[in-house]
Amino acid sequence: MPAVFHAVCAIALLAGSIAHAGEVQVAVAANFTAPMKRIAAQFEQETGHKVVASFGATGAFYAQIRNGAPFEVLLAADDQIPARLEKEGFGVPGSRFTYAIGKLVLWSAKGGLVDDKGEVLKQGSFAHLSIANPKVAPYGAAALEALKNLGLLNALEPKFVQGENISQAFQFVLSGNATLGFVAMSQVYEDGKLKSGSAWMVPARLYSPIRQDAMILQRGKGNPAAAALVTHLKSNKAKGVIMSYGYDF
Repeated sequence: MPAVFHAVCAIALLAGSIAHAGEVQVAVAANFTAPMKRIAAQFEQETGHKVVASFGATGAFYAQIRNGAPFEVLLAADDQIPARLEKEGFGVPGSRFTYAIGKLVLWSAKGGLVDDKGEVLKQGSFAHLSIANPKVAPYGAAALEALKNLGLLNALEPKFVQGENISQAFQFVLSGNATLGFVAMSQVYEDGKLKSGSAWMVPARLYSPIRQDAMILQRGKGNPAAAALVTHLKSNKAKGVIMSYGYDF
C-alpha cells in the first residue's frame, strides 16, 4: 500500500506541474540558434514549460519589440540593445544579465582554404566575403571592426555579400555563394572542434567584446515560464551547453 500511495502521489504531482506549465515567447539572436535549441529541450523536459523561439538579428528584434511584438524574453547578440530597451521601459529592471560572450570566426566550407593566421584575407584571392548586416547584427559590426583594424576594409568591401543576420551570412558560405565569411564560432564549432571546412579564430583584440545580454521584457513580467527560463539560463547545465559551442562568460 505505501508503494502504491507514493506512486499515486508522484503521478498527482506530475499532473499538477503539467497543468500549471506555461509558455514563453523568446526572441533569440541568430548566432545562438544551436545552443538555444538544446537548452530549450532541457528546459521543457525539466519544467514542462514550452519555449516558442524566434531567431533573427538583434537590431530587427529591437524594432519589433518597440512596435509591440509579443516577445517575453530577449536573448540578444550584444549588451547595448537590451540596455536601451530597459532604459526605454520595454525591459523588466534588474532582469538583464550577460549569458554569453561570443567569438568571431572567419570560415570557409572548403577545407584548407582559411589558414590559421587569416592571411587569406590579405591575399584577396576570392570572389565574395560574407558578413552579417552590421546595422542590425552585432557580429557584422564586429567583422567590420576587425577588418578596419587589419587595414583591409577598403580593399575587401567590394567583395561583401551581406546577410540580414548571422544565420544568413553563414548560409551564404555554406551554399558556396560566398567563398568565405565572418560567422559566429557557435555555428561552426561544437565541443571545441571545427565541424567542417577551415577557419581562423579572429583575435579578440581586433574587435570589441561581443557581450550577449538576456532580459525579461515587460510582456513577460509575471509569467512564471519567463522567470523559469531566465533561471535555467544561469544554471550550470545550461552553461555547459553554452560553453560547448565556444562561448565564454
